[in-house]
Amino acid sequence: MQELTLPKKRLFSKEKFKRFKNQLDIQTMVWPGIIFLFIFSYIPMYGILIAFKDYSIVSTIAESDWVGFRYFQQFLTNDNFIRALRNTLAMNMIGLAIGFPAPLIFALLLNEISNQRFKRLTQTISYLPHFLSWVIYGGLLISLFSLDTGVVNDVLVRTGLIERPIFWWGEPRYFWVLAILTNMAKSIGWGAILYLAAIAGVDSQLYEAAVIDGASRFKRVWHVTIPGITGTIVILMIFTIANSFNYGFDQIWILQNNLNVSTSEIIDTYIYKTGLSQMRFSYAAAVGVSRAVIAMILLVLANFTSKKITEQGLF
Repeated sequence: MQELTLPKKRLFSKEKFKRFKNQLDIQTMVWPGIIFLFIFSYIPMYGILIAFKDYSIVSTIAESDWVGFRYFQQFLTNDNFIRALRNTLAMNMIGLAIGFPAPLIFALLLNEISNQRFKRLTQTISYLPHFLSWVIYGGLLISLFSLDTGVVNDVLVRTGLIERPIFWWGEPRYFWVLAILTNMAKSIGWGAILYLAAIAGVDSQLYEAAVIDGASRFKRVWHVTIPGITGTIVILMIFTIANSFNYGFDQIWILQNNLNVSTSEIIDTYIYKTGLSQMRFSYAAAVGVSRAVIAMILLVLANFTSKKITEQGLF
């Protein structure tokens, strides 16, 4: 019997080259981002080897001796790391419960404002803090909550809510609440943009049908708006859960001091201090690699759970 030979697929056929040529203007917009990721994300991944080697700044990675999982075992039994892990998870979990629904609720409220001028003004004011760096924004917060000249203490004392000024940034018990609320105030307007864009894509005929059926404004939001943007909510929730081990270096580094370090030390600041300040590069790399692996696991689990519950996921 004569064997059938299937035509071999060419990697670069004339049709593909022609399509690439016709899309050259679009390709020029994509390739800079791909090159950026390759240079700054993929090439540096070679440095992961530092976590498994006894690396020193006076030698190269190839010359360093293999030590296996020595540094992974060290940080798992280090009390300072356990404290940083506790603070990171606590602030992320509280932030997830409080901070995640805040932009959604804010977007729903903005969408219900009928006065367009007031709506645009509110949006603009809520966006402004996002464009301030944490150096500027954190400096303003430190001044506002200052012990001697802070406006917050002055208002609270004058209204009789507290008897004497409180050193807010010097009391460890206040740091989690202050960090979460100030971060939420900075990002709530910008975070609402995605929800507003998703709400704009909901079919207006659904709202008209709900009005005809006699649905109130709250019921229209509950039965039309929220189901219409479920996909956006799920995706952002997955990203938030996957990012549970990364609270935000900039904010904590600006607001942290020696008095509140017991509750303000997070994994990012811990890596920075041990890696650069103490020059323990292999140890810090081991912590960073472990955090990345756990973040990937959380991403997969969150996506799997979401697809089981809502039948929607990231992949």
